Amino acid sequence: MQSPMRKIPVTIVTGFLGSGKTTLLRHVLSQAKGLRIAVIVNEFGELGIDGEILRGCGIGCDEAGSETDGQLYELANGCLCCTVQEEFFPVMEALVERRSQIDHILIETSGLALPKPLVQAFNWPSIKNSFTVDAVVTVVDGPAAASGQFAADPDAVDEQRKADPNLDHESPLHELFEDQLSAADLVVLNKTDLLDEAQRVAVESLIRAEIPPHVKIVPAQRGELDLHALLGLEAASEETIDQRPDHHGSSNDPDHHHHDEFDSVVVVGSPLSREAAIAALQRLVEHHTIYRAKGFAALPGTPMRLVIQGVGRRFDSYFDRRWREDESPTSRFVLIGENLDRDTLQRAFDEALSAQSGMRFAQA
Repeated sequence: MQSPMRKIPVTIVTGFLGSGKTTLLRHVLSQAKGLRIAVIVNEFGELGIDGEILRGCGIGCDEAGSETDGQLYELANGCLCCTVQEEFFPVMEALVERRSQIDHILIETSGLALPKPLVQAFNWPSIKNSFTVDAVVTVVDGPAAASGQFAADPDAVDEQRKADPNLDHESPLHELFEDQLSAADLVVLNKTDLLDEAQRVAVESLIRAEIPPHVKIVPAQRGELDLHALLGLEAASEETIDQRPDHHGSSNDPDHHHHDEFDSVVVVGSPLSREAAIAALQRLVEHHTIYRAKGFAALPGTPMRLVIQGVGRRFDSYFDRRWREDESPTSRFVLIGENLDRDTLQRAFDEALSAQSGMRFAQA
């Protein structure tokens, strides 16, 4: 049992959309071996996709599969740094009441969140004596970094920006990437199995330029790391976070929302197959500035729910669980990017699915 005077350690996991934060959390929780971990999952968008994915592994659920109160907290109203007074503090206060049942807390931030204001929130008097930030762990998508996605002017959106003089020609991704790194006590370079040696060296050099010398860069594949490398770092980040540089003035201004530069829309449809769903999503990515796609597909004749996640043009998928009797199997996806219009994307998604259906019919 925790000592009443001991601060509960908190690990904040940050990183851009699709870097592998949820996969890392799943790995940590699957390897907890009796360590009692409370989880706060933050989501950007209208669907609690990441929270659903975590529930899909039985985390935060009792043996019957129903949600157990207080084991998994999902904050749905934007990034944590923008909702600290509205949701964050009540959740933390609730965890204080259950401190005897908790050994560690994991917070997964939105991929669009600025980590620094969240760390600063741990200096607020109402929670300062109960928690300490054990570490800020920043997860980096190795292939995305190697492709130049986080450069000041990414190739993927460069032509579209140049074609429209009304668009900002400085990418918000670049500043967000740097701010997530500047707050890090540990950097996880994820998906190294998808990098060759030259790419890996280049990405490590890119990261090293943004972090202090004492911050380690650890390689990972699918977020698989020893728990001792992630937990128990005792960085007390809240005590030094004000010394970390950032692009946004350590903003505690509630009117400052970094993710205002991004859009989040939901599209729905009825794909006939895994391949059709992914092909339709890839078509949207090719014609619109979409950084991240994630959601669930309901396939004909398949009782299992298919999780589909994409970063840029790279997609992966897996079946996570059976659809429940109280659910209406529906294919729905969150698309996160810039200058996205819901109606335009829904029409394009419908057309892409129709084209896939036509191809399947012709082949038959």
